[in-house]
Amino acid sequence: MMKKVLLVTLVACGVSGMSTAYASDDKCSVPLSEWQPREALQQKLEKDGWTVKRIKTDDGCYEAYAIDEKGRRVEVYFNPKTFDMVKMKVED
Repeated sequence: MMKKVLLVTLVACGVSGMSTAYASDDKCSVPLSEWQPREALQQKLEKDGWTVKRIKTDDGCYEAYAIDEKGRRVEVYFNPKTFDMVKMKVED
């Protein structure tokens, strides 16, 4: 069932002009007391060559709108404790 949902999501994203890559589940479940500051995520991304436009919270994750190191506009969800990428949408 999960493969069908992922396939449908990938197809839908492809049709809408977006491509999607999943690292794990699209929701984060980290207690607020364990979150790192949003500024720390911004600093990490900028150090990696990203230009950060905005970082907000969504579904318990940090959601960043940015230009990545390859010059692509991206929308990326990060685990707020580890900064592991949870979900990434790249504009084609």
